[in-house]
Amino acid sequence: MNLWQLLNLGGFTVYLLLTLSVVSLAIIVERVIFYRYCSRVAREKLMGIIDSELKKNNIQKAMDACKGADTPTGRVASTGLSRKGASVEELENSMNRQITIEISRMERRISIVGTIGSTAVYIGLFGTVIGIIKAFQDISQKSAGGMSVVINGIAEALICTAVGLCVAVPAVIAYNYFIKRIEDLARDMEVCASEVLDLLRIKI
Repeated sequence: MNLWQLLNLGGFTVYLLLTLSVVSLAIIVERVIFYRYCSRVAREKLMGIIDSELKKNNIQKAMDACKGADTPTGRVASTGLSRKGASVEELENSMNRQITIEISRMERRISIVGTIGSTAVYIGLFGTVIGIIKAFQDISQKSAGGMSVVINGIAEALICTAVGLCVAVPAVIAYNYFIKRIEDLARDMEVCASEVLDLLRIKI
């Protein structure tokens, strides 16, 4: 049998799993590109530019550098710089709000990948159970064939479990990677907010 024939043996469950696989893959590719875009300008480099411009009292150029970077850390820094002259509490609150907004953007759609990763195996097992039940029904209706009929039926049923694992494993790996990237980016934003606050305290 070729691959397509094997997949057809799994029936509806395999088609459902393949659909979930396509959805998961599309989200994974989109999120990987998004996270790479978010980190294309290093925080250290951006903060060096901001520090340099603030020393020259060019706050507008510092804000332009943040907007030009167009990264989560850049937007957090820009939020703080735009409120220069405000109290420390106001600066902290405004940057913390921006951090929350940025984290929400980063978390968008990754719960779908996590859900697919955690349920695909069970969907595959469900298909396998249905296939095994069908195999025993077939053997009960046939007077000949014996164990070979059961073995063939179970082998066909196990295709669902195999496909479920193939869908679940990449999704779980991707989800864990996304969580780690979000944690790293969130840490960068928090450090950036702290550094901007220190710079503005010096300049106020």
